[in-house]
Amino acid sequence: MSLSLRARVIRSSISSFIKDEKAPIEVRRASMDRLDKVPRPRKVSYADQLVGGVPAIVATPHAVDGDRHLLYLHGGGYSLGSPKSHIAMVARLARQSRAGATVLDYRLAPEHVYPAAIDDCVAAYRDLAGRIDPRHIVIAGDSAGGGAALATLCTLRDAGDALPACAYLLSPWTDLTGSGDSMRTKADVERVIKPSLLPASAALYAGETPLDHPGLSPLFADLSELPPMLIQTGTDEVLLSDSTRLADRAEQAGVDAQLDLADGMWHVFPMLAGVMPEADAALDHAARFIRAHTRH
Repeated sequence: MSLSLRARVIRSSISSFIKDEKAPIEVRRASMDRLDKVPRPRKVSYADQLVGGVPAIVATPHAVDGDRHLLYLHGGGYSLGSPKSHIAMVARLARQSRAGATVLDYRLAPEHVYPAAIDDCVAAYRDLAGRIDPRHIVIAGDSAGGGAALATLCTLRDAGDALPACAYLLSPWTDLTGSGDSMRTKADVERVIKPSLLPASAALYAGETPLDHPGLSPLFADLSELPPMLIQTGTDEVLLSDSTRLADRAEQAGVDAQLDLADGMWHVFPMLAGVMPEADAALDHAARFIRAHTRH
C-alpha cells in the first residue's frame, strides 16, 4: 500500500475530528454541517430550492453539457448530514462532470423513520424527470445516501418510472443488518466509522421495519433492470463488504456494475477532494463515468 504524504498525514489524524458519539444528535448534526466551511468551488452558482417539495441546494456550474444533472443524496447514517455538509464535494463533482447537481435535504431519523427519506428521494427524482430527460440524470450518494440511492432506484423501477442513465454509489451502506465480513475484519483500520455505532443508527431509521427489508437494506433487493452503476469504496472500510457483495449481486442480476476499490482508503474519502490526490483521482473517475453514460 503506497499512500501519498497527504493521505498518510490525514489517515493518522482524521479520527480526532469525529464528534463524540455520546453528544446529543443536535450537536453532532451541527458539527457535520460545519463542513460547509470548506470553500465551495468557484465558477458554480448555488441556490436554495424546493425540488419535488423537498429542500435542496442546487449547484449549477458555469460550464455544463446540455441538461445533464446529478441528484445527490448525502450520507450521515440517515440521522446526520445535509446539503451543507456535502455541497463542496458535490459541486466539485458537478463541475468535473459538466452537470448541474441537486443535493437533497431529505428527512432524517429519528424524527422521520423509513420510508420518509426514500419518499423524499422519489419525489425529487420525479420532479427532475418531469423537466429533464431521465437519460441525462444521474442518481448518486455516499454512505447512507448511497443506500438510499439504490433503494430509490428499486422503488422507481417497481413503480414503472423511467430510470436515470446511471448511478454513482460512494461507500454505500446497503446492509443495515451488519452481516458483512468487513464489519469485523476492517474494524481496526477504519478511520471514520465505529462499527459499534451502526446498529443504533440503523434502528433509529428503521423504526418498526425489519432491518433486512429490501427498502432499508437494498443489498437484499431485486437488482434486475437497474442502470449501470459505479461503486467506489476504500479497502479499509468497515462497509467494504456492502460494496463487494453489491457488485456481485448486481452482476448476477445482469446489471453493469463497476467496482472501484481504492487501496488503503477509508469511508467516503473523496470528501477530501482538493486536499488529497487519492480523493481527486476518485472524483475524476466518477466524473468520467458520469459523462460517458450521459452523452447528448
